[in-house]
Amino acid sequence: MPTATAVFNGKTIAKADSWETVEGNVYVSAMVSSILYQPNNCYAKFPPSSLDKSVLSVTDTHTGCPWKGVASYYTIKVDDKEVKDAAWFYPEPKEKAMNIKDYVAFYKNKVEISTA
Repeated sequence: MPTATAVFNGKTIAKADSWETVEGNVYVSAMVSSILYQPNNCYAKFPPSSLDKSVLSVTDTHTGCPWKGVASYYTIKVDDKEVKDAAWFYPEPKEKAMNIKDYVAFYKNKVEISTA
């Protein structure tokens, strides 16, 4: 079965077997129906169940989106390599974005995303 994988510093930090690629971006499971056209996207999103949370730590960073709500961020640390705010999620999304609650987005320029 094909999978989408997120790798940081040689370690798989997320892996999911249900995904789609739209304009070069990976969309995992429920994300496909909610975000099909956002040309400025530079990330992939993974469901919470696909994550290795042992390498993620919540930061104090928050940003807002008019239709999704307030995003929280993760720092990723594997061995001696760390990158701050490399991933984000919506712990309490707005009503129309509830299907992305806790899905984690990784910046493709900070985390290696592949599909096979």
